[in-house]
Amino acid sequence: MIGVPLSPGCATAPLLLLDEPLSFWGGTDVATGEITDVHHPQRGASPAGRVLVMSGSRGSSSSSSVLAEQMRRGVSPAAVLLRRPDAIVTLAAIVVRELYSIEVPIVVLSAEDFDALPRKGMVTVSATDESAEISIDDGRRR
Repeated sequence: MIGVPLSPGCATAPLLLLDEPLSFWGGTDVATGEITDVHHPQRGASPAGRVLVMSGSRGSSSSSSVLAEQMRRGVSPAAVLLRRPDAIVTLAAIVVRELYSIEVPIVVLSAEDFDALPRKGMVTVSATDESAEISIDDGRRR
């Protein structure tokens, strides 16, 4: 599938599909990346090293600083797939790319592709400044 890149990079990692938007500030542990929000359905799950799939983030603009710190520490998602553009998530990726030369791909999918994503599988994201391709191996034979 094709997406719209918000930040370039390449990653292959297991998929983590969130049922609700996530606030990185106050909703995740900055040192581990684990979801700590007591009201989030995936509380206790860790997006670290996974392709995080969510409709968007929620909450404070401070979330970008928390996510950027997680990226710097190596405990962030390997890539983020979104249903709609998200300035908070994108800003974190832009900052760590400029300051630390770390690339975390951020890609927006069409509503149809987003809704068709499986709940689990291995995802490969390849994004440049101009284009993004996503492939998913969900273990089903085709």
